[in-house]
Amino acid sequence: MGEILYFPVQPTTARRREAPPREQRRPAASPPTPEDAGRGREPLLREAYGDVLRDLRLERGERLTDVAGRAAISPQYLSEIERGRKDASSEILAAIARSLGVTVRTLSSHATTRMAQGGSSQFQLAA
Repeated sequence: MGEILYFPVQPTTARRREAPPREQRRPAASPPTPEDAGRGREPLLREAYGDVLRDLRLERGERLTDVAGRAAISPQYLSEIERGRKDASSEILAAIARSLGVTVRTLSSHATTRMAQGGSSQFQLAA
């Protein structure tokens, strides 16, 4: 432990990419709205899973923090999954299903039914 060694810095030859002028940029995609489902937009699988997970949680009268704690994920992440904003891995879906007292097979079956109905939440879940 003694002296500090200084190394020469090579000048970089890579050019920084210039951003296009604001008027040439593509607009950001807007998040889906409930009205989109009525206009023939096919529901995403993550939205169907999220709807089913939320329905199961509410049927049991549980809070996000309760279910998330048992599934070992953050309540914020569970909320995003329920709202269809995040794609959860199969391992995460299995952990959430277990914390709700259902199997992944049951969860998948309900999500598939939900998608076949066009995203409608007008059916009864049997856990």
